[in-house]
Amino acid sequence: MTTYSSRPVVLCLSGHDPSGGAGLQADIEALLAQGCHAAPTVTALTVQDTVNVTDFRVLDRDWVLAQARAVIADLPVAAVKLGMLGSVEMVDTVLELMQSLPGVPLVCDPVLRAGGGGALGKDEVGYAIRERLFPVAAIATPNLPEARILAELPEGSADECAEKLLPHIQHLLITDGHGDETEVHNRLYSRDGSRHTFTCARLPGSYHGSGCTLASTLAGRLALGEDLPSAVESALAYTWRTLRDAEQPGHGQFVPRRLPLDFCS
Repeated sequence: MTTYSSRPVVLCLSGHDPSGGAGLQADIEALLAQGCHAAPTVTALTVQDTVNVTDFRVLDRDWVLAQARAVIADLPVAAVKLGMLGSVEMVDTVLELMQSLPGVPLVCDPVLRAGGGGALGKDEVGYAIRERLFPVAAIATPNLPEARILAELPEGSADECAEKLLPHIQHLLITDGHGDETEVHNRLYSRDGSRHTFTCARLPGSYHGSGCTLASTLAGRLALGEDLPSAVESALAYTWRTLRDAEQPGHGQFVPRRLPLDFCS
């Protein structure tokens, strides 16, 4: 693994969740737990809690560019993690930023719906992510409902969605935490035809911020120099532990416990 004189920096382009369960706070906590430094760039503001999202506002493009460029000019960005973008204009903003980061791995978490089901962007945002961002990303991490939206296959299986999406991206991790089976099957597909399945026990309840946790952790592992299949396995294992130890601070979903209780002691 690569050795750094300081913690590797991960640029996070995500929305702000005032409940602290998802979005940039999830990114920061997950990256701290990996030994990385999170550089949070706000793409959108949301009105949400642990139950659902009720409104959101995408930030002005110039503000997002200014935030990210300040980080890129000052810090050695080792990976980029995408969360909520919310508009086609923000997709184009990310593309412009990535031009100044050649060779830096991009982890794309295509946030299209909140955990409670509320939309976090119009349908054309998913199309723009697939057509414009997937080709420059190292990996995308949709859950199965998101993969179906991106693949335009409302009833498609993970395999069917991957077949439709892999022409656009090199690696695709489709998570399957929304079924009724006793085991969860998370599938890593690669354009070269290789495939890995990671199985874990299904946990009870529903969780707010699990996708953000997974994608941020994966970006952190790549920033640390871990190869992609190993980084995926590490990220899935860590995320499962955060869900196993989750807490319910509000009236809705459980929130992953990304940091140990004695983290600041």
